[in-house]
Order: sequence, then structure tokens, then C-alpha cells
Amino acid sequence: MRINRRTSRPLFGSRSRNYSGCLPSLFILSIIIGMVGMSRDWIAEWLLKTNVSQQSIEAAQAAFARGDLDSTIKQAQELWEASPENTDALILLARALIYNSYVDHHLEADRRRALQLTTNAYNQPLIRTRVQAIHAFALQANDRSADATRMATAAIQRDSNNITARIALALGYAQQGLFDLGLREARTAVELADNSDSPWRMDAYRTLAIILGDMGRYQEAIANVNQAIGIHRRMIPLYFERALYAMQISDTSNATAAYFQVVALNENNAKAHLRLCEVSVRLREREAAVDYCTQATQLAPTWSDGWYHLGREYFLQGSLVEARDALKRCTTLQTLQNMPIEERQFECWYLQGQAAEALGDCDTLVPLYNQFQAMAANSSIEQTWTYPPEGPSICVQAAS
Repeated sequence: MRINRRTSRPLFGSRSRNYSGCLPSLFILSIIIGMVGMSRDWIAEWLLKTNVSQQSIEAAQAAFARGDLDSTIKQAQELWEASPENTDALILLARALIYNSYVDHHLEADRRRALQLTTNAYNQPLIRTRVQAIHAFALQANDRSADATRMATAAIQRDSNNITARIALALGYAQQGLFDLGLREARTAVELADNSDSPWRMDAYRTLAIILGDMGRYQEAIANVNQAIGIHRRMIPLYFERALYAMQISDTSNATAAYFQVVALNENNAKAHLRLCEVSVRLREREAAVDYCTQATQLAPTWSDGWYHLGREYFLQGSLVEARDALKRCTTLQTLQNMPIEERQFECWYLQGQAAEALGDCDTLVPLYNQFQAMAANSSIEQTWTYPPEGPSICVQAAS
């Protein structure tokens, strides 16, 4: 007799097996539906944050394109702090800080701030490779050329088309006096930028101009910085650099025009007023020189360079009282600011002393001379200023 195994099993066993087989599927499906429902709001929030982040970086990039570096720094800083993984924000922030440091005399600390930010980011393994090129750019801006070239070379080994790294490498080479290597890298950066319409195109032309200027090829430097200005017409450091190259070939007209452009973009720019003073001195436009130097000291009363140039111009004009007083501000500021002795402007002491001597002002002259002698005794100062052991003759006679 044949046994029908399909019907020989207990009916309840068969039903139990079929029911238990459906239960896990229904349970899993319910979990999936629940997870989709719970994650819907999270996904929407994530998409919203992504959209807001993209809009924020675009707004910061637009501010950079307008030459509004203050807004660029503020927006990029906020975005970087809110999203530390957003390396685009860090790159823009460091780039804006470095350019801002060249805008006026009191902003040099921005370069150090940029380097601190890129150093901290580079020390994070998850984003290290993404920030290596901007870190190299910040290193060369802070005169750490050897570190910059090493960092930039490593970035280029991973991506030979990394324009930021090429720029940093070119500038790093130039700082080390390797101008031919720097020129090669700068030209490569320009070629890559032109072919890709890179946002670093302006920087590439600026780098090429800097290196050509370092090589004494000033006409070519001017042509290339003009290319950079054509790409970004509101970037103030470019005009300072164009004026610098123009002054090297005694083209004071174009230098003056460049400084006027800075003032048009930033009327309270003390650095531009001081440079206009220097141009006026060179052109022997004495009244204009005093006016520009005076404006520089009014805009930046704690900047000793402004007082030095103003005092020197007064001295050359024979206005000895004004020269003495302006130069006294120079020596006082350099001392109070603890400027290293080797970096102090010697003429602030010497010309002030000459003015005081001509005026018979021993109350100024003797302490000033003693201060200079103390500085010379403790540091290496190339210039000399000596009186007989008993001191300035005019003051010895007055005392006797």
C-alpha cells in the first residue's frame, strides 16, 4: 500500500508551519515601514541642511568675487564651524584671510590665523588630503617655504592638476631663490587654470607676476598682474603689486593710478596713503607728500612707518619742530610695541636727534642719544651715531 506523505502529516502541524512562515515577513515589513516613517523627517532635514550649506558656500564665494573679504571671512568661518567636514569652506576661509592680510598694514595677523586653521585641519586624518594644498598655500604665505614646497609636492603627486598646490609650490620655490623652478610651476598653474576655468585662475596669474617681478622682468610682471586684475577687479592686493612693479621701472604715473584705485575701493586704506606719500616724495611734490603722510598717520596712528615718513619729509623741508615731533612718535611706538631692535627704523632716532640738535633741544637729544647707544650695545645695528664721550657738544656747552 502506498503512503501519501503529503496527507499523512498532522493537519495542525502544517497550519502551524505556514503561519510561522508569514510572521517574520510581516514583522520585517512592519519594521521597514516604521523606519521609513521615522527617517522621513531626518532625510528631509538632511536634504535641507545640504541645500543650506550649498547656498552658504555660494554666498561666501560671491562675496569673494565682489572683493568683500570681510564678509567672505565671516560667512566661511560660520560655515566651517557648523560643518567641520566642509573643506570647501576652510579653503575659501584661508584664501580670503591670506589676501586680506595684504590689504592694509594692520591685517598681517590674518596670515598667521589662516595657517593655524589649515594646520589644525591637516592634523585631522579624515580630511588631511583634501586640505593639503591650501595648507601649503598658507605655509608659503607665512614664509615657511621649505614646508610649503614639501606639502605642495605631496599634493601634486596625488593630483597633478591641483592648481592650488602648483601655486603654492611656485611661490615656495621663489622664496628659496629657485626662480626657474618657480616660473615653471607658475606657468603650469596658469595653463591648467585657463583650460579648466578654475576659481584659482586669478591666483595663478598673480603668482606668475610675482615670480617674474622677483626675476626683474617687471614689464612681464605688469602684464600678468593686469591679467589677474582683469579676472578680479576688486582685489586690492593686486593693485599694490601692480604699483610695486611700476615703481621698479620708474613708472610713477601707473603706480599712482594703482594706489588711487585702492583708495577708490577702500578710502580709509592707510597703506595706500603712505605709498602715495612715497611717490610724492620721489616726484618732489613736497606738499602732496606731507598731505598723504598726514592722512596715513590719522588713519593708522599706531603705525610707526607713517610717522617715520612724515617726520623724514618734514626734516627734508627744514620743518625741524614738526620733524622732531613726528619722529618722536615713531621711536616711542617702536619701543612700546617691543619691536625687535634689528627691525627698528634707525632714522627715527638719528633724524630726530639731528632736528633736536639744530633746535638746541638738549632735553630731547641727550636721552634719545643714550637710548640709541643702549640699543646698539645690546644688538647688531649697522648704522652708527656717535658723539664725543662727554656727549653732544651743544649740550655740554649749555650745561657748562
